[in-house]
Amino acid sequence: MAGKIILLSLLATMGMAANPNEPIAIVRQSQDISPDGSFYAKWETANGITVEEQGTLKNVGQKDEAEEVQGSAAWTAPDGTKVNLGWLANENGAIFEGSHLPTPPPIQPIPAAIQRALDWIATHPYKEDSKNKL
Repeated sequence: MAGKIILLSLLATMGMAANPNEPIAIVRQSQDISPDGSFYAKWETANGITVEEQGTLKNVGQKDEAEEVQGSAAWTAPDGTKVNLGWLANENGAIFEGSHLPTPPPIQPIPAAIQRALDWIATHPYKEDSKNKL
């Protein structure tokens, strides 16, 4: 299921960039869907988009049964940049990798003055004065 969602999202994103009046031919396509729940699919379009994806069903028939899907896609952005996207989706969520994806900024060190204050707080815990209780 996760693989289908990923694939549909990818297709929708790429489809928005293309002219909807010009159909793009599929020049190669292969797929294999097995009764055990595993699958493999690969296709390529005339404008250079390639997608490859495979999935397997893990822990068949058990409470923690889950599908694991691994795939990749490649295309050329409108500015000519080659884009490669990879993914792994399973019961733990999805992980996407690609140089075009945003990443968090690098972790900056804690300034020395703030670290000293945190250290002081850690060594001098607050003790409530029982005389001032209501």
